[in-house]
Amino acid sequence: MSESAEHSPKPGAPKPGAPGAPKPGAPEPTGADLARSALRAARAQAKQRGEQVREKREAKRHGLRSGARSDGRDPVPLGAALNRLLTERGWESSAAVGGVMGRWPQIVGPDIAAHCHPSSYDEAAAVLTVQCDSTAWATQLRWLARQLVARLNHELGHGTVKTIKVLGPAAPARGYGRLRAPGSKGPGDTWG
Repeated sequence: MSESAEHSPKPGAPKPGAPGAPKPGAPEPTGADLARSALRAARAQAKQRGEQVREKREAKRHGLRSGARSDGRDPVPLGAALNRLLTERGWESSAAVGGVMGRWPQIVGPDIAAHCHPSSYDEAAAVLTVQCDSTAWATQLRWLARQLVARLNHELGHGTVKTIKVLGPAAPARGYGRLRAPGSKGPGDTWG
């Protein structure tokens, strides 16, 4: 055998000075040492492949499963879920005004609530329209409008209601009799 063949590295062996290469003067690894290092490398590769398979499986499920710590996917109480939905969609003021419609007697008191009820809310102008069953209650509510606006804004948040539009009782539709003069505009046409 020639001298150059003895000192040349074996095919597939690491080059001298490379990481994982035997140190010069150190004994060459024996069969058992080579088997242990091969087993360690195989275990590391299997572990890496197992993690890749697990990640692919979880990606197919559209996300990770919930673990020991809480996150956004965990169950939450219904009230908290509704509050989050209202906040995300920007429905807070609409929900608050809807709450006023339901809690009207608690906000204004039983006397006013018995004779006046909210009929509509214009969010753009922040105007609450209230319908009263008599002109006397409509006048009374107009006198109390400033206090009601302050109370409603305290309940709903500042600036939710700027004005209250008070409507009196709705007049019955004008009914015309069976006999009517042609071209007549009803009872008011005789007065000028």
